[in-house]
Amino acid sequence: MYGLLNINKPPGKTSRDAVNRVQRLVRPVKVGHAGTLDPLATGVLVICLGPATRLIQYVQQLPKRYTGTFLLGRHSDSDDLEGEVIELANPVVPTADEVIAALPRFVGTIQQRPPIFSAIKVNGKRAYDLARAGKDVQLQARPVAIHELRVVRYEYPELVLDIGCGSGTYIRSLGRDLGESLGTAAVMSSLERTAIGDFTVESAIDLNDLTDDSLATQLIPAEAAIRHLDCVVLSSDEVHLISNGRTIERPRHGFTGDAAAMDAAGHLVAIVAPRTPDHLRPVNNLAVASKHARTTATSSLQSAQPEPRVSRATSS
Repeated sequence: MYGLLNINKPPGKTSRDAVNRVQRLVRPVKVGHAGTLDPLATGVLVICLGPATRLIQYVQQLPKRYTGTFLLGRHSDSDDLEGEVIELANPVVPTADEVIAALPRFVGTIQQRPPIFSAIKVNGKRAYDLARAGKDVQLQARPVAIHELRVVRYEYPELVLDIGCGSGTYIRSLGRDLGESLGTAAVMSSLERTAIGDFTVESAIDLNDLTDDSLATQLIPAEAAIRHLDCVVLSSDEVHLISNGRTIERPRHGFTGDAAAMDAAGHLVAIVAPRTPDHLRPVNNLAVASKHARTTATSSLQSAQPEPRVSRATSS
């Protein structure tokens, strides 16, 4: 198998649980996910199968959208309900206008301190392991991109936000920092990832509904992972060269980073990058996988054609 699955992850399951569920259905095919969701969170989890696991980093580059729900006037060591929640005594109760007025300072490229209960490594160890062991965990703030921030509903203490952001953003930390800016505190009570690029929760399949049969119908072509990249259409000779790890001459190609190299039919051949100002080299070769996927799809289509009707006796 070669392609992507858009999974709607249920609450209480880890991203690894979702990968394991898919793995059991497609073993021994390699499986990986493109962006962790905490067990508390639900929504879009893109899972890559077979050679498409080489495209995980490109899915992770796509913008993300979340619906986050927060409870003001309380804090926790994990910045959500998973930790020990402590309510403030006589907390400030912000007005709706004050909440809206505070949002612009969190839009754009901002400095964000990740929660101590996170998978970030500190001296080779996960921060959450150190925090659970009672260690003093100090994480440095880092830049993240918040594209859009909008109030969906506010009825104190509950605040619901629609958030558009880039990779690496911790929504828990965003709620924590927003609460502090309002003179109070906040914990995240629920989170739904509603989109990663064009992968939306409306088009996702529920993890619990995934079966051998439904998986085959839900598989998305790997090309969906790289639609945001620059595209280079190769001639048949260039396909042959790139497929064999060779460079091709492309003067004034007009881009500096990775690009999707496609054949004339629109199938992904490789991810390429400039080797010199006038040459491209393959950095991720997918020609064999694409050819196999097309052959498999054709064979599946042919096998799905109805057989000639044959009259035969039956008994009940």
